[in-house]
Amino acid sequence: MAGIELFQHQIDALDRMRNGCILNGGVGSGKSRTALAYYYERNGGSTNKASYIRMASNPKDLYIITTARKRDTKDWELEMIPFGLCTNPELSQYKHKVVVDSWNNISKYADVKNAFFIFDEQRVVGYGAWTKSFLDIAKNNEWILLSATPGDKWEDYVPVFIANGFVKNLSEFKRNFIVYNPWTKWPSVLRYLNEPILNKWRNRILIPMNMDRTTVPHHIKIVCEYNKKLYDEIVKNRWNIFLNKPIENATEYCLCLRRVTNSDPSRITAILDILKEHPKVIVFYSYDYELDILRDLFKGKYTMSEWNGHLHEKIISGDEWSYLVQYTAGNEGWNCIETDTIIFYSQNYSYKVMQQACGRIDRLNTPFRDLYYYHLISDAKIDRQINLALNRKKKFNEKGFAPFFTKSPILACV
Repeated sequence: MAGIELFQHQIDALDRMRNGCILNGGVGSGKSRTALAYYYERNGGSTNKASYIRMASNPKDLYIITTARKRDTKDWELEMIPFGLCTNPELSQYKHKVVVDSWNNISKYADVKNAFFIFDEQRVVGYGAWTKSFLDIAKNNEWILLSATPGDKWEDYVPVFIANGFVKNLSEFKRNFIVYNPWTKWPSVLRYLNEPILNKWRNRILIPMNMDRTTVPHHIKIVCEYNKKLYDEIVKNRWNIFLNKPIENATEYCLCLRRVTNSDPSRITAILDILKEHPKVIVFYSYDYELDILRDLFKGKYTMSEWNGHLHEKIISGDEWSYLVQYTAGNEGWNCIETDTIIFYSQNYSYKVMQQACGRIDRLNTPFRDLYYYHLISDAKIDRQINLALNRKKKFNEKGFAPFFTKSPILACV
């Protein structure tokens, strides 16, 4: 059996990893392989040898908590093959348990002890049920986290700080490190205290994978038209022209404005122009009405498959195809090296989500050097504000865009 080879950036990260760390690598950097290599070496194996080195006769049970999609598509099972690991005990080289499951089922493993956990696509932010189960697991097991985007603010790191024993609980963190704005009716951070300590903690647990990419991304913005009359009518009257009723909140207001901009026929024209140069494309979209528009475009004319809340189809091979992917359902947990092109029919509110989506084609083993990302946007204010937030690596805030639906104005980028 051949030995397990790693790239240099994976070897460097492996040398610095420790229990309770966050392996921070960009999409396509090989975090899964590096995480398995860490588990493999912790249990007696050795990487970058001419032949396979067996682990100890009784390695720790391995639990991998990942996205539902990566569980269902068996991505982790494929990654395990070079390590001699398998979720099927009859096919495994070792007499131990290997489990791959989704974050939705993390509570099932809260009582497991003396095992090794890999938490994939970091979901332990906030203080909900997933975080509580994670903290229960961290007390009694070895564990590491994998993430391309580990945190935008200090609160995102609190569960990992607690699991590493840096603070006892969320209340202690708030008391020692956060000053809240007393003039708002909701929790709003005014400033942080003792940030040198927070930086020290983060640097201790965050293991960056410094990968020299061979790909060159090209982000191309295509400005499309929109029906300014309908747009201005919604702005002026705050009336939902699609349901013929008053708009009730900021979310509905933004949805109506986006439907006007995203439904414009000029976006279809833009896609048709792109297809002349790039016959194999992945198209990301946000809403069901966008999916209907895209289906009408491709149906009967172009090979089409989908991944969304309705259908879970694979990419159809061929010289010409389109893969329609809804952001929430498919921005992570899969990859494609058969194309160099992604079209963003509409923009997602989250910078993290957009980065994850870009990473679907930016892989270590892609045969392409130049990767093309086409962003379809309009000159409407809402599109410009979403684009501004993404350029600032922030998340677009609907309440900030439409403060007249709240009692206090807040910023549109948070």
